[in-house]
Amino acid sequence: MDRNVNDYLISPDTLLIDAMKKIDMNTKGIVYVCQDKRLIGVITDGDIRRYILKNASIEGTAEDIMNSSPKFIYYGEDINANEYMKTHFITSLPILDKNRNIIEIKFLDKPKSKKESLNVPVVIMAGGKGTRLYPYTQILPKPLIPINDKTITEIIMDHFEEYDCKSFIMIVNYKKEFIKAFFKENEQVRDVHFYDENTFMGTAGGLKLLKNEMNKTFFMSNCDVLIEEDYSEILKYHKTHKNIITMVCALKKEIFPYGTIKTDENGNVLQLKEKPSFEFLTNTGLYVIEPEFLDFIPDDTFIHITDVIQKCIDEGLNVGVYPIREESWMDMGQLEELEKMRERINGK
Repeated sequence: MDRNVNDYLISPDTLLIDAMKKIDMNTKGIVYVCQDKRLIGVITDGDIRRYILKNASIEGTAEDIMNSSPKFIYYGEDINANEYMKTHFITSLPILDKNRNIIEIKFLDKPKSKKESLNVPVVIMAGGKGTRLYPYTQILPKPLIPINDKTITEIIMDHFEEYDCKSFIMIVNYKKEFIKAFFKENEQVRDVHFYDENTFMGTAGGLKLLKNEMNKTFFMSNCDVLIEEDYSEILKYHKTHKNIITMVCALKKEIFPYGTIKTDENGNVLQLKEKPSFEFLTNTGLYVIEPEFLDFIPDDTFIHITDVIQKCIDEGLNVGVYPIREESWMDMGQLEELEKMRERINGK
């Protein structure tokens, strides 16, 4: 068996989050489920996302998620693998021996397709002091922190411009004149409009400044995050579910570094668990928002977006979550994460 084939294989009892990590590692968007090396199913990153949305849970194993009727061909069959993949609208094809063991995987070379044109406004929240990035932000405001040869804000804009999202609004406060001057004097001319916070308003208070300006669906991003996902799919999900706001959330796994003990009411040990792991969805700081969401933000009030989202939930409005892989999310909110972001972008 080709040693690289193992990069695409998981067992039926593999946890959902570990299946997603395997998909991230092989970069092909797919894994094959094998029982004692025998092919029994296939999982794509889309299958995992649909499972989470349908079941409202990140609990589950590969066996719960997999498509149990994967496409394949046997070694030695007179079948052109590329034509077979094109005919069946798949991008990879396992080659099996007579025992249904995978001995090779063929991949279809897809031409790079142009991103879907969305033409949706983008609001970038750029007013905070960035205290977690001291001493950098004592000199530069966080939106102008350089990531290699560009600022973080320019990279965020680059990602959106791939989808023809070219109208940007920045909510500014701390060192706002630096930010305005940078974009005014930048060689790359962009359509950027600035709204000034007079006081620090939290992650949602500044949005209220747009109450009479925003009349269509828009993206909102924190100024310290990069999301490498298909923005057209995120917008499509938001529209299909008629959400007032959709939160883009990353699936994370944390390992508790100690053994844990569960006891009964008499202090008798019932269970020992060494370094348990916890899976959860975490808010990335990227949203799709309807203008009506702004109605729930009080005037001239410091308030975080999570509090406004809770108001919407309490009112029975649709608040959605679009789950993404942890590796699709980069956050430079802290110095350690800033260096990781630089390394990843430089590696690309």
